[in-house]
Amino acid sequence: MTQRRFDDEDEDDFPEWVDRIKNNVAGEVRRRRKEMRWSAQRLAERCEELGHPIPRNVIANLESGRRANLPLVDVMVLAAALYTSPICLIFPVGYVEQTQELPFQHLIPTWDAMRKFTGEQPGHDSDAGLIPDFNRHANLVRTIEAALYETERADFATKTAATPAEREEAERRKADYAKRAKEDTQQLLWVRESIRDEDATPPDLPPALAAIDPPDIGTDEEDDI
Repeated sequence: MTQRRFDDEDEDDFPEWVDRIKNNVAGEVRRRRKEMRWSAQRLAERCEELGHPIPRNVIANLESGRRANLPLVDVMVLAAALYTSPICLIFPVGYVEQTQELPFQHLIPTWDAMRKFTGEQPGHDSDAGLIPDFNRHANLVRTIEAALYETERADFATKTAATPAEREEAERRKADYAKRAKEDTQQLLWVRESIRDEDATPPDLPPALAAIDPPDIGTDEEDDI
């Protein structure tokens, strides 16, 4: 159904956006199912195994465009059954060139729509919440772990160096990686503190970094019990 104007509030125009999203999901379900060489019946059986049955005829109606509605829980289970994520069904990056974020909006690249949906690319009038902080946290954890690993390698190279020149180079690398790990750890502590300042809970730390939080974290909450 055609949207005549982007400011037109005629309810008859709404189905275009709704149908576009359903078509995104249906097309990607069909593509992934065929890629896995599964029948609709096999997909239905897998959904049932996951605890949320979606009958074969419902899947067939979805793929053919005959299904009238598409519950979020179905999208979640279909994604799990097809070994992907719900966001990949709603916004099939690389398989659908453009899509809409909301009714009456212009088409935009599917990649941009996906990033706005997840909060990775917040709009000027939207709040991404703590998603940027959690993304920053995850990136810092990865870089710290990598730096610590390289520090250990450089330390081993220092101890096993065959020449003074090799030992000197290994010591230089060890110092560089240790400095990087220390600087990123300070950034990580700042991010964790900023998350707590929002009355939120930061992500769990991996075992190698579990000791970086100050020892008094959580004391206030325990004292209030």
